Amino acid sequence: MSQKNYLNISERKLFLRIIDVFIITLSIFFSTEFLEFSYISFNKPNIVGWLLLLTIYYLIFGEIFQLFNLNVSNNRYAVVRSIVLTTFATTIFYIFTPYFSPSLPTNRLQIVYFFLVLTIPVILWRFTYILTISSPKYFKTVVFVGHSDKISRMLKQINNDNFHHIKAYFSDKEIEGIKGFYDISKQSLKDFGIDENVNEIIVSKEGLSANILKILNLDLINLFEKGVNIVSFGKFYEEVTVRVPKEYLRSNFYDHINFSKNNTNRLYLFGLRVTDVLVAILGIILFVFLIPMILICNLFANRGSLFYSQIRVGKNGKHFKIFKLRSMVTNAESGKPIWAEKNDTRITTFGKFLRHTRLDEVPQFINILKGDMSIIGPRPERPEFVKDLEEKIPFYAIRHVVRPGLTGWAQVNYPYANTIEEQETKLRYDLYYIKERNGFLDFKILIKTVTTILFFRGQ
Repeated sequence: MSQKNYLNISERKLFLRIIDVFIITLSIFFSTEFLEFSYISFNKPNIVGWLLLLTIYYLIFGEIFQLFNLNVSNNRYAVVRSIVLTTFATTIFYIFTPYFSPSLPTNRLQIVYFFLVLTIPVILWRFTYILTISSPKYFKTVVFVGHSDKISRMLKQINNDNFHHIKAYFSDKEIEGIKGFYDISKQSLKDFGIDENVNEIIVSKEGLSANILKILNLDLINLFEKGVNIVSFGKFYEEVTVRVPKEYLRSNFYDHINFSKNNTNRLYLFGLRVTDVLVAILGIILFVFLIPMILICNLFANRGSLFYSQIRVGKNGKHFKIFKLRSMVTNAESGKPIWAEKNDTRITTFGKFLRHTRLDEVPQFINILKGDMSIIGPRPERPEFVKDLEEKIPFYAIRHVVRPGLTGWAQVNYPYANTIEEQETKLRYDLYYIKERNGFLDFKILIKTVTTILFFRGQ
């Protein structure tokens, strides 16, 4: 059975990158041929290197300014803002690397032309994308099967996104606001008639009776033979939320959560350590230059000591001393440890700036250099919190199997967690990282961290 064509999330992101680069290359070519644009010439022998450098800059800044974020890409205002920021940063960096890019033109107006040549065609193409590719025609059409307690939250989450179309769901009761309900005790997938317009069936077997499961398995086998893609609810959940489902945190967790192969890959671990050391050295050098300004600001807006240290839990549960710039009032805790929270009243005026820009974390480059921490990993918690969390959240200690990080997957996706439920959600992001750990995901975390700093989304 041939299924309806659609673009999944990863395909859409790749598609946007490829077409963006193609449009920019085409724009430069036609501008040199038919307009008075001469900064980049296709007749020069270095044109391939110049275009490659331009592509690298564009893709990096596109990631930083969320140009390939699909929620941004479906919003006209947001995408124009991202394009302008991306092309502006690309232009600035490109013209200031003349050894690798074309020499600066004598007519400085060419730089303005260059910015416009990058910007206008991409805006026009992205508006076309919004009108065509991001239309429901290219959504993934899905059918859900499962108990309402298990699937209702996910159905509500994807009901209004720009990637999925819920054609039907088979459950024990109708879910408010979601169309397409079929009573699983009275109707089967066979009765419904799955056709070529359905791309995927998502199945959660928890909470379903043995009789229903027996009929369901026969229907699924029949549909699988016809070429219908069938996935578990857990796998679909991970794809959409980029964290592991709550159901994985059970006694048989090893069925679902395994170490990434890179946890024992010597080349990956060596490259990660080299990167840690190099970035830590650069960070410490930068910090030395910033210290005079920070000292003055601290004197007037953060009165008290500049530094403070705390004991944190590291890899394999080993304790170490973490270093930070003080962002809270002196004696912020009266004996009992308290979680930091959003809009915490204990944070000083200057402390808010330090947290938003992540400057308060800069002294931790010393911890990274010492080997207590890495650039990327689960954030290290205080022993008092860890003891409490391990008692209340199953498998919380699993996050200690890797070196803690200055930033991490949980940090860039779910920065605030001051309740047990929120800590459990954050743990599931950490476990996703441990499970999927690789160089590309590390790079993605670094880019998202830079974005967090630039848009002042720090804690």
